[in-house]
Amino acid sequence: MTNHGETTGSSENGDITGRARPDQEVQTSYDCRGGAEHQVTLRTPAELADALPYLLGYRPEDSIVLVALHDRDGRGRFGGRARLGIPAHADDWPAAATQLVHGLVTGSERRGARPEQMVAYLCQEPQPGETGRQVMARLRPLAQRLRIECGSLDVPVIEALCISDGRFWSYCCDDAACCPAEGVPMGLPGTSVLAAAATYAGIQVRGSLRELRARLLPWENSAAVEQEVALDAAGMTLVRRILDEASRADVAEETLDLAKRLMDRLAEAAPVSGSLMADLRDDQMLGHDEAARLILGLQDRTTRDRAAEWMEGDEASSALRLWRALARRCVGPYSEHAAAPLTLAGWVAWSTGDELEAREALAMALGADPDYLFARLLHQACNEGLDPESIRRCLRAERGGRDRGPTDTPGSDDCQDADEPVDKQEAEPTPTAGDHPGRRRRTRSSASADGVRRRARTRGREPGTGVVGPTSSVRPRTPAGGVRPGDASTSRARPRVAEKGAGGRAGVREDTCAEEHRAGGEG
Repeated sequence: MTNHGETTGSSENGDITGRARPDQEVQTSYDCRGGAEHQVTLRTPAELADALPYLLGYRPEDSIVLVALHDRDGRGRFGGRARLGIPAHADDWPAAATQLVHGLVTGSERRGARPEQMVAYLCQEPQPGETGRQVMARLRPLAQRLRIECGSLDVPVIEALCISDGRFWSYCCDDAACCPAEGVPMGLPGTSVLAAAATYAGIQVRGSLRELRARLLPWENSAAVEQEVALDAAGMTLVRRILDEASRADVAEETLDLAKRLMDRLAEAAPVSGSLMADLRDDQMLGHDEAARLILGLQDRTTRDRAAEWMEGDEASSALRLWRALARRCVGPYSEHAAAPLTLAGWVAWSTGDELEAREALAMALGADPDYLFARLLHQACNEGLDPESIRRCLRAERGGRDRGPTDTPGSDDCQDADEPVDKQEAEPTPTAGDHPGRRRRTRSSASADGVRRRARTRGREPGTGVVGPTSSVRPRTPAGGVRPGDASTSRARPRVAEKGAGGRAGVREDTCAEEHRAGGEG
C-alpha cells in the first residue's frame, strides 16, 4: 500500500451526538456537542461536510476518513475517528478500505462500544487539468468499497461525502435539490453555527496535517549543510565516549544540562505570532554545535528517558519546542536520528493533551526508525485512547528516586515488575571490541495478545547461544561519511539474565514505563 498513515481517535473523545428524526427530509440528524451545555444539530450533508475539521482538529488532505456512530439512549453519538491516506493506485483501494474499516470497528469493540453506523469522507484536491466533479467520479469506486466493507461487518454507511475544490458531493443522496451534480459549495471556514459553537467550547482547527508535519521535517536549505558538518564533528568525539562505560554517564549529564539550558533560553524568548515565525525564532536560538551534541546524546536511551521527564508544567512547553527544533536538524544521512526527538515531541504533546500532534510526531518517529520501541508503544497507546497518566506517574517516580538517592523509589514497582515473564523482554547485545562501530545490531519485535514479546536477533550469533551480560545503552549507526551513535537500548532499568529451557536460551530483562503502560492497556 502506498501513501498511508493512520490516526484513530478514541470514542471517549467524540464530541458529536445524534438521534434519528423520521419527520426530517434527511433520515438522520446529529447533535454536535461542543461543550457540556451547548449543542448544534446537524441535519444535512452540508452540515456534515462542515463538521469534519472540528471532528479531527485539522483539515484533512488526500484522506479517507471514517467516523463511527454509536447509539446511546436513542441518540446517535460520533465516536472513534480513523484516517488513512488515499493510495495513489486504485489497485490498493480495496486493501486500504479493509484496513481502515476493520481497524476502526475492532478498535471500537476493544473499548466496548461497537459502532452502529458510519459516516465516510473522501478528501482530495484536483490534479492539474482535473475538476472537483471528476475527482468525485474517480473516487466513487473507493466510496463503494468502503460501503461494502462496512456492510460486511453489519455497520452501514449512512452518508459518504467527497470534498474537493471547495465543494462537496454525496455518494448516498441522489436528490438534485439537495445534492446537485455540480456539487455544493462549502461554507467559508468559521462562518457556520457549528464553527461558532466550537470556538466557544475551545475546539481549535489547526490547518492541515501537511502544515503540522512541516514543523517536524528536517531542513532542506543551506543551513542543513552546516548542521550536517556539525553532526559529523560531534560524532567524532561523542560516539566513542557514549560507547565507553567509563564516560557514558558524563555524556548523559552533559546532554541533559545542555538541554535544560536551551529550554531556559527558549522560555525567555519574546513571543511571536504564528507557528512558522515561532519555529524560525527557535531555530535561530540554537547553535549548530549545540543541536548536534543534543541529537547524538539523545541516542542513548537512558538519557532520552530522563529527558522524557520534562512532560508537564512550565517545562513541557519549552521542551516540546526544543524537541521540534532538534527534529528539524536531523538532516541528510542523520534522518534516522530524528526518532529520538520526534518520540520526545510526541510524548510531551500527548502528555499535555495534544493528541493530534502526538500521533503525527510518533508516526514520523516510526518512519525514521520502524524498530524504535518507545515510539511504537506510545503510538499504539495514544491511538487506543489510553490515559498517559500511568507513564507520567512512572517517570515522576524515577525522577523522585534520583532526587532522594540510590534507595528504592516508592511506587517504582509500577515501572519495574520483577515478575514479568522473560518472553516480554527486549535484548540488545553489548558491542564488543571486535565489532565495527558503525555496524547496527537490531532487535526485532512482535506483538502478542498477552503483551509485547521480544527476541534478540544478532548478526554472527548462533541460535540458542542467547544473550548474556549487561545490555548496551547504544546501538551505533554509521551513515556515510562518519561514525555516529544510533538508537540506544533502554539501560535505565535493571538488566537481568534468565535461563530458559534445556537449550540454555537466555534473555535479558529490561523494564520500561512504556512496556508497563502497554501491558496495562491490553489487560
